[in-house]
Amino acid sequence: MRRKNVLAALLSLTLSALLAQPDKEPVDYVNPYIGNISHMLVPTYPTIHLPNSLLRVYPERENYTGNMLDGLPLIITSHRGSSAFNLSPYQGAVDAIKNVIPLSYDNEVIKPYFYSTDLDELNISVKYAPSHQSGIYELSFSDTKKPAYLVLNTGNGELTKTATSVSGYQKLDNNTKVYIYLETDKRPQAIGTHKGSKIAEEENSTKGRNAYYIIRFPENTSNIKVRYGVSFISAEQAEKNLRREIKDYDLDAVSRQGRDIWNQTLGKISVSGVDEDAKAVFYTSLYRTYERMISISEDGRYFSAYDGKVHADGGKTFYTDDWIWDTYRATHPLRTIIEPQMESNMIHSYVTMTEQMPRAWMPNFPEVTGDSRRMNSNHAAAMVADAYSKGLKGFNLEEAYKVTKAAITEKTLAPWSSKPAGVLDRFYKNNGYFPSLAPGEKETVPEVHGWERRQPVAVTLGTVYDEWCLSKIADAIGNKKEAGYFSERSKNYRKIFNPATRFFHPKDSLGNFMPDLDYRFPPGIGGRDAYDENTGYVYRFDVQHNIADLISLTGGNEAFVAALEDMFSTPLGKGRPDFYHIYADHTGNVGQFAMGNEPAMHIPYLYNYAGQPWRTQKRVRNLLNQWFRNDLMGIPGDEDGGGLTSFVVFSHIGFYPVTPGLPMYVIGSPVFEKAVLKLGNGKTFAVNCKNYSPDHKYIQSATLNGKPWNKSWFSHEDLMRGGVLELTMGKHPNKSWATGADAIPPSFKMP
Repeated sequence: MRRKNVLAALLSLTLSALLAQPDKEPVDYVNPYIGNISHMLVPTYPTIHLPNSLLRVYPERENYTGNMLDGLPLIITSHRGSSAFNLSPYQGAVDAIKNVIPLSYDNEVIKPYFYSTDLDELNISVKYAPSHQSGIYELSFSDTKKPAYLVLNTGNGELTKTATSVSGYQKLDNNTKVYIYLETDKRPQAIGTHKGSKIAEEENSTKGRNAYYIIRFPENTSNIKVRYGVSFISAEQAEKNLRREIKDYDLDAVSRQGRDIWNQTLGKISVSGVDEDAKAVFYTSLYRTYERMISISEDGRYFSAYDGKVHADGGKTFYTDDWIWDTYRATHPLRTIIEPQMESNMIHSYVTMTEQMPRAWMPNFPEVTGDSRRMNSNHAAAMVADAYSKGLKGFNLEEAYKVTKAAITEKTLAPWSSKPAGVLDRFYKNNGYFPSLAPGEKETVPEVHGWERRQPVAVTLGTVYDEWCLSKIADAIGNKKEAGYFSERSKNYRKIFNPATRFFHPKDSLGNFMPDLDYRFPPGIGGRDAYDENTGYVYRFDVQHNIADLISLTGGNEAFVAALEDMFSTPLGKGRPDFYHIYADHTGNVGQFAMGNEPAMHIPYLYNYAGQPWRTQKRVRNLLNQWFRNDLMGIPGDEDGGGLTSFVVFSHIGFYPVTPGLPMYVIGSPVFEKAVLKLGNGKTFAVNCKNYSPDHKYIQSATLNGKPWNKSWFSHEDLMRGGVLELTMGKHPNKSWATGADAIPPSFKMP
């Protein structure tokens, strides 16, 4: 009896301890290590930053398996770029100090708002916390018998010192500079470069490639705190940014503030359910969508690389750093729902930076250093059309139309080029498609990039979609003539549709389809002589704006479903080393489908358009389970600042914006028992699952705000009114739900 009482008491204590544990907050689910080992190309780095902030850092190493850190980072100036400036703690002989010190590390902890690690060979521990435009390090030295050193490096620039601080700049591309102001809580014993075993303090500045200063502290120094500000305007502004944000050396306070900001931000979508790994994947994906674009407004001003001047922001936060080819698909649409003011300011920034350029062509890869004109097409048209169709008004629509149209009609459509329109563009305008090379034809067109090639199918399909988006914008501003013109042009995907194979097929300037084309192995690196980064199977479904017509071209609903299933079932056809040597972006494969590349993201939702939404429910949930996991390889391709993970955010909630520019969402299969979105208008929209279980992926029936819902889509207006989409779920499909002609999502235009 006594033993039973003891066991009962222990059980009661254990239960009480479990119940006493605080509930996890959204940021506690974020695992920045997800995707830190890449399947093929660039890993997803564990970025420490506040949402959309100018300051971003991550450990400088190749990927998670990196054995050494290349010093401690101070600011990443472009997505996936290396750090500008570098800080290296050190103890030892002065003559052994290098500009950047390789650091062996252990016991690393990364949160969005905090970083710590042990530099095990040096016996130094490191803590770090970021603010928006400033950051703070704390360095603890175990060996107090030696002097402590900090080495501050600029890759290519100039550093200036006072007795207590170091400031300066690093040159970036396009005459852009990033500035720093840095100081420590303890007065340095000396600051200077070194000659042999001594620190040379004579010069008050040092400049050039890998210019550096050594900051020396005396013996018995056990702890140094370093705070710094950064700026794209000036070193003086960097100091102002620091003074505004970090007023003392309390790293814990900065970390707590960062944690609160992240919880407030991530809490704009709350989810519940028993699958803790799914929550980790979801909130990590949501955190990824806040890495870009970044705010570069500093006290109401910003430096623009587009004209090399400092401007007043006029009360609208100025943003840059975006790769629109990736982010128009789901990242920008996500912000229209939960961050409409931010999204409006971002589009305003796009238009403003265009006005500052020598040629007013809307950027498609705007960065801190200017527009890099990468990839193909200019999907800023989709970003503008989508935002306006969903009620965002905080930008000049007429000007957005003008500069977006110019980017498509005045600049060449040749990928990765900033040149004016040329012979291929005239051909596209007159004939409706971008031509491939004929057999044996040599490339002579100067606009064509030597490595990126023509990408004729990708350019054609991307541009006709952009033209459809232009038609929507033209219609909104009352330009009916141009709306009709671009609407008609948006059907020119038909020009390269091969009726014999029912694939989109490159065609030369004489109108001949490329001979002997195997859609699994299109020619060129990444298939760039025909497509881009993907094979013909993915581009077979790249008509986001007119899926109904694509189904008709393919032969009707049954033939379209068969084509989708064929894509998911057809094997690679080569050994993986041979395949990925040529098609390195075509990762996350299920048959010929590539979950790791953005043009594929809408494809699993296309079954809804053919009256078989149960197949979308199956496919989406399987893809999430197969490729997006709570582990080091849990992202199947290049994560382009939310470009890929925004698919995860939407798909976990249970719907997806298949056609940016049409204000509606296609229903998939929600992962959670309940997801609640805090809408930008102050209302909430919930997706609730009855009969919930993690393996219940099939919708049995649905109601929207209590009324039966037998459609596999709903409108943005339905969403923004607030309310509840309730889905009754089951383990096996209901193949009759939302299958009628009146249930199918709209395409080309809203009903």
